[in-house]
Amino acid sequence: MEPKARGDTLLFLTDAQLRGGIEAMFFAYRGFTADPDMILKEYGYGRAHHRAIHFIERYPGITVTSLLTILGVSKQSLNRVLRKLIADQRIEVRSGESDKRTRQLFLTETGTVLEKQLSETQRDRMRTAYRAAGPDAVAGFRKVLENIMDPAFRDSST
Repeated sequence: MEPKARGDTLLFLTDAQLRGGIEAMFFAYRGFTADPDMILKEYGYGRAHHRAIHFIERYPGITVTSLLTILGVSKQSLNRVLRKLIADQRIEVRSGESDKRTRQLFLTETGTVLEKQLSETQRDRMRTAYRAAGPDAVAGFRKVLENIMDPAFRDSST
């Protein structure tokens, strides 16, 4: 048997510790989404609307096809969300510059206001948690999250 390369050490966790980590993720997610959920409810929106708004803000001009890939939802589900956001004038659809058949998505002014309202609560929560944990913990947490993600999304999440 070959000796392990330096830094190739294994971290052994018990099932109870792993379950505790999973439980912590569930509770963290609940806390992370609680404030935006209350705001979304005021508009008759759900988390799918929030995710769409988030990625349209993050990638102005994103195509519907790319948004489908990122969100991992059906075309029917995304169309339902987009129709509502368009009707409420939160997003606008433009034809692509190079290919008029593509549909690019942009936030409107009211969409930008809503996105800021939603994301500010989450940024505040993240900022507070990061400060309390310290830089080494933040870097470790980031590595854990990246290793939980599907590999295709690791590079785009920076």
